[in-house]
Amino acid sequence: MATKSSSLRVGIVGFGHLGQYLVERIIKDGADVGLTLAFVWNRNWEKLKGLVPEELVLRNLSSFTDRNCDIIVEVCHPQVVQECGVHFLSHSHFMVGSPSVLADHELNEKLRQTAKVNGKTLYVPSGALWGGQDIQRLNDSGALQALFIRMSKHPSCFRLTGDVLSDWTEGEGRRVLFRGSVADLCPLAPNNVNTMAAAAVAAGKLGFNGVQGEIVSDTALSDYHLVEVEVMGLNGFSVHTVRKNPAQLGAVTGSATYNSFWNSLLVCKGHGGRVYLC
Repeated sequence: MATKSSSLRVGIVGFGHLGQYLVERIIKDGADVGLTLAFVWNRNWEKLKGLVPEELVLRNLSSFTDRNCDIIVEVCHPQVVQECGVHFLSHSHFMVGSPSVLADHELNEKLRQTAKVNGKTLYVPSGALWGGQDIQRLNDSGALQALFIRMSKHPSCFRLTGDVLSDWTEGEGRRVLFRGSVADLCPLAPNNVNTMAAAAVAAGKLGFNGVQGEIVSDTALSDYHLVEVEVMGLNGFSVHTVRKNPAQLGAVTGSATYNSFWNSLLVCKGHGGRVYLC
């Protein structure tokens, strides 16, 4: 059992479903796994009343440096990464719960450079991606040729920036919403394609422009999300996986992803000035 003095101090940025889950797990199980809460921030801090001890509530995000965090975990919105990511990495390890924002090449480079200069790790959680470490190994060996990911969900589970799904009706069946590069897809569905963004990080030599993605609205998927990954390598090598991620209607994140995030956080012990898929 980890002692309190050896615990990593964790700051949680965002208190939606995933943020609440992580806060509850750290409070309940943190002492056993070497984690302790440094702060919890939410844009509407009054939402934290009665749910987070007052001394852990951070009302002004810019004052996070006062809490001496080892790692900051963003689980709210890509905009927070855009506004604060570089500042976070200048002081702490940083786990990006909205990796779709990394499709912004300029921001991606700034975060990588900041991590390198400060000896901090930019962590990218695997989320609902199955086989991310295998994709990364194939990429690092130079054998990865192509990567395609299809995410299919009930239309109520999508949060799109356009009005592509404004006319959906129950029982309409399957509709392909977009197919193309993950770089082009991320701005369209920033809250829904973090799995694809994680894959683009794993497949670094292909990158966001080289990895292909497809999102599908399907009214038959009332109980789960589908994530299909097709990996192509040298000499005819290929892998095709299909993951069913249980999810309620309207849920952006599948239920299995919550535990995946927790397991990713347990890996974040510091891996130097680089990007690390966890």
